[in-house]
Amino acid sequence: MELKSAVEFARSHRKGVLGTIRKDGRPQLSNIIFVAQGDEFAISLTTDRAKTRNLRRDPRAVLYVPGDDFWNFVVLDGTVTLTDVTTEPGDDVCEQLVEYYRQGAGEHPDWDDYRATVVREGRLIARFLPTSAAGMLQKG
Repeated sequence: MELKSAVEFARSHRKGVLGTIRKDGRPQLSNIIFVAQGDEFAISLTTDRAKTRNLRRDPRAVLYVPGDDFWNFVVLDGTVTLTDVTTEPGDDVCEQLVEYYRQGAGEHPDWDDYRATVVREGRLIARFLPTSAAGMLQKG
């Protein structure tokens, strides 16, 4: 599958499955929400999750993006870079998380509460850069 068409398809979706590599080499899969940002896809993670630990050890990942039916999907192979963990409301990573939320869900009813929550949860942004693609896209 051509990478360009797979990325275009993924850009029109928000839900997927992120595959990372466990220490023993087996895959670890997580349902995630993502947003397209430039050539990358941003994903909000918490610092203490398995997928975050896996990506710190090995930045290779797979993003599976399902379509509206079983026969339409893309699988993007790529690498992930991780931001620092947000440590205080209003720091650079916190503001990146605000932008991530705005892109994916719109305006939050209480941005001060959102900022405090992402700090308390130890959130960061994973930036997935796709390098190749597979899948199936059927028209009609």
